[in-house]
This record gives sequence, C-alpha cells and structure tokens, in this order.
Amino acid sequence: MKKVQETLKEVENMGFHGEGYKKIDFRLKRKDFIVGKERLRRILAEEGLLCPQRESKPRGPQVHDGTIIPIFPNKIWGTDMTKGHTIEEGKAHVWALIDHFTGECLGIHASKSANRFEAMEPMKQAILEVFGKYEKDVANGILMRHDHGSQYTSKDFQKEVKFFGMTSSPSFVRTPEGNGVIERFFRTLKENCLWKETFKDIEQMNAKLQRFRKNYNNEWILERHRYKTPTQVRQIWNQKQENVAA
Repeated sequence: MKKVQETLKEVENMGFHGEGYKKIDFRLKRKDFIVGKERLRRILAEEGLLCPQRESKPRGPQVHDGTIIPIFPNKIWGTDMTKGHTIEEGKAHVWALIDHFTGECLGIHASKSANRFEAMEPMKQAILEVFGKYEKDVANGILMRHDHGSQYTSKDFQKEVKFFGMTSSPSFVRTPEGNGVIERFFRTLKENCLWKETFKDIEQMNAKLQRFRKNYNNEWILERHRYKTPTQVRQIWNQKQENVAA
C-alpha cells in the first residue's frame, strides 16, 4: 500500500497530464523510482487514471491509409485552430503549428478574431524560429497541412504559403486523422493549459501560451522517438546533418 501511495504521489507531481503509462514509467525510471510497467498500469487503472479505450469497429476502405509522420524535419508542418476562454474578453481562438517529424510546436497564437490573418501568425513564428528570417522561398519544399476552414483556403493564406515556398496540403474532407499530429497536440494543450489555467485577457493568454510552448518542446517526451523531447529530436537531427556536411 505504501508503494502505491508513493507511486501516485510521484505521478501527481509530474509536469504533464494525459500521458500514457509507458511515458509515466519512463519518467519514473529517470527519477530512479522503479515500479514495474505492468504494476504501474494496474495501479493507474485501479485509480481510474488511464484513458478510456474506444471499442474497435470494422473498418472499410479509407482515403487515408498511410502515415502522416515523415522521416525528417521540415517536411510536413500541420496547423489548425482550437478555442479557449478569457475572463474579460470571452471566447478566444487559439492557433498553432507543429512539425510532424520532431513534434515541436513552432508557433502558437491567441486572438479574439478568427480571420485569415490571425491564422497566419503561427506560420510566421515557425518561419522565424526555424529559418531566422522572412524571405521568399525560405521554406521551400515544406508541405503545409491544414483543414478546409475558410481561413486556410483563403487567397491571402494560400498566397503567404506560396511566398515562403511551401506547398498547401489540405487534409481529406471528413478525415481529421490527416491532420492528427496537431489534433494530438491540442489535446495536450487543453489538458495542461487551456482547461487548467485562468486567463484574464488575450494578452495574458498569449504570454502563457508561449511559456507552455517552451515547456512542451523541452519537456514533453515522444514515444516514437524513444522518449526524447521535440527539442532533443531537432538537435540530434541537426547534429547528424552537420556531421554529414563535414
């Protein structure tokens, strides 16, 4: 019983909510707190801390049967919008952009309006973050994954995508998994920031979102990258490229 209580206390003190038992097991081992993966899963299940599983259903032909995870950074960027709330200004729109390979949040922005120019802000942040400058064709070859929202299909947004050298890559209609990387990010964002924090206004929300972005990139771990953070994945890739060039 003591071990169970100690385990639950360690889990409660972790920085992120919504992680699976495998990630929690990794974080515990990194702190030299050994439980055992299967025992950990049993403890979490008994305490109701595991996510409910969907029942499997027969699946027919799909328009999306491949992977949306490329094999290197700056191949596919995904962008989308979700919603939040502020005390003084009411509903807020939250925009973000994710690199599909590294899992980095390269841009995040909150606004009162939901127009096409607000939708461009995370893309501009990402361009500056990765390339350090705004310049024609600076992001040549990147696929910009987005849904069919009017902001993303607008002439202004598409013109901006083309200016930076990117190619528009809309997800299939009624197939949200095509933009699933950022949808998964939004789940983490809601559980650890939007639903957890209180925001006075849009300005304060933007400040907290930028702090979350930094923390997420440096602390969130990715199972597909052997429990490395998005920042570590980018650093390792950059080092490999430098070694090849040398």
